Amino acid sequence: MISSIPTHGRSRLLWLAVGIIGLVWPLVVHWLLPHYGAWPLLMVLAAAAWWRLPPTQRRWGWGLVPLVVLLMATGSAELGLRLWPVVVNVALLLVFSHGLRHPPTLIERFARRQEPDLPPHAVRYTRRVTQAWCVFFSLNGAVALFTAIFANFEVWAWYNGGIVYGLMLAMFLGEWCLRQRVKRRAEATLQSQHKASHDVS
Repeated sequence: MISSIPTHGRSRLLWLAVGIIGLVWPLVVHWLLPHYGAWPLLMVLAAAAWWRLPPTQRRWGWGLVPLVVLLMATGSAELGLRLWPVVVNVALLLVFSHGLRHPPTLIERFARRQEPDLPPHAVRYTRRVTQAWCVFFSLNGAVALFTAIFANFEVWAWYNGGIVYGLMLAMFLGEWCLRQRVKRRAEATLQSQHKASHDVS
């Protein structure tokens, strides 16, 4: 069955599987740590992180080797596992904030896929949404760091592997509702301007 899947298709399935495991990594660690210990999971995490890098950037993945060795040598392999959500939040913060310094933002790029001629008010809105996500990743990264250092294992796993996604869903839903409001307001303004110009003519 698997052998009948084209190589490109198997690669995409593997990429998807690794991505899903990365999302629920704290719960995976919570389940597997008592059975296998911290250092094998840390090696798997480092290998997956390297594999997820773009092919042209994988040379930077060699920097993970001394980091993993240091964590294992100091008996901090479990801390390395716990810090993964912090690394993810820092990476997302860097990606989103880069667009604020060097436009367009990532959200604006996504928006232009649906509406290439994005009006100025929509560009400003995507920038504000990007700023909101930067705040979210900053705060969530701080909470993830706190749970990694001070919280017990169960609290760390359930917050970073479950609760945080509920918070993200709330962010998505709140942004969607706000976006609809902004759209209606922009459409009403455009209609009123069009009507005013029609009355003048």
